[in-house]
Amino acid sequence: LRAKEDGTGLFSTYADVLTFAAAIGFKHRKKVPLGKFSRKDPDAVLQEQFRDRSIIDLIAIAETNDPKILASDPETDLQRVEIFQEYANGGLEILSRELYGIKEPLERTLLILYLEKQKQQDDTEDFDLDQLF
Repeated sequence: LRAKEDGTGLFSTYADVLTFAAAIGFKHRKKVPLGKFSRKDPDAVLQEQFRDRSIIDLIAIAETNDPKILASDPETDLQRVEIFQEYANGGLEILSRELYGIKEPLERTLLILYLEKQKQQDDTEDFDLDQLF
């Protein structure tokens, strides 16, 4: 999913891929604990790759429903990152399954997004304010 040297790919950075995967994982409520990762990397997701950490904060507060998760201290920082990483890991599993054997993932990814949007629209169409009056 990440752009290669020839410029093909859906996302320009690995951080963008992980953000997309975390959103997919969160949407489907799929968290997968992290296994062991490379010893050369101090963390499974390199935090300096993220220009904007708001998605990490949003997923953490939506997961915990506790505003204290946004406190600026080492313990809650680690909790937020772990939640994000587990959803990213879950989202990567979903994407891996959905994109298995696909040489050009752009069309398939767009189809996935389109179908998710259709599901969301179908869910909101069931509720009609006129029924309340």
